Amino acid sequence: MQAFIEKEAQEKAKEIRLKADEEYEIEKASIVRSETAAIDATYEQNLKKASLAQQITKSTIGNKTRLRILGTKEEVLTEIFDEAEKNLKKITAKGGEYKPILAGLIEEGLLALLEEDVSIRVRKVDLALAQEAAEIAAKEFEAKAKFAVKVAVDDENFLSKDIAGGVVVINGTGKIEVNNTLEERLKLLSEEALPGLRLELFGPSPTRKFFD
Repeated sequence: MQAFIEKEAQEKAKEIRLKADEEYEIEKASIVRSETAAIDATYEQNLKKASLAQQITKSTIGNKTRLRILGTKEEVLTEIFDEAEKNLKKITAKGGEYKPILAGLIEEGLLALLEEDVSIRVRKVDLALAQEAAEIAAKEFEAKAKFAVKVAVDDENFLSKDIAGGVVVINGTGKIEVNNTLEERLKLLSEEALPGLRLELFGPSPTRKFFD
């Protein structure tokens, strides 16, 4: 009887051990899967964060580079027009070269107004030259407009001595002015020529999809 009981106890103990081992393995496998999933999730999350940070850094560097390039391009263009303005001042210092230019600017103003009586305003230093240029411009205007124009040179009100030169043409009532100063013409020219100048200097923009 004792032997039977011992045998039953041993078998029972063996059964308990086997069941405990089985439960242990199941629990261990569950814990391993759970931890692995958590590690994978953390890795994926960190990978996404790292990828996003890399994209942000790349975009930031790209934007700074583009802005630096654009800034450099604008500096080059500004230098070009600043140099052009300096050359204008050199030209106006030479009466022989400047007189036909001034006459052309006056004539353009006359043709824009198409009136019989106008006045012009110039720098004080250009007063004598403007009187000669106004006569030339009036003759050219009459040949084109088919009527005469009287051009009075204002000898009391002058344009700023700081500008390069040019003229302001004023109609008979004094209400309409045509600004034909060299600075204004350079400004208009820069606005018109800027796209072509950019293309000539720097080539087509890689981000531009449409062209005129």
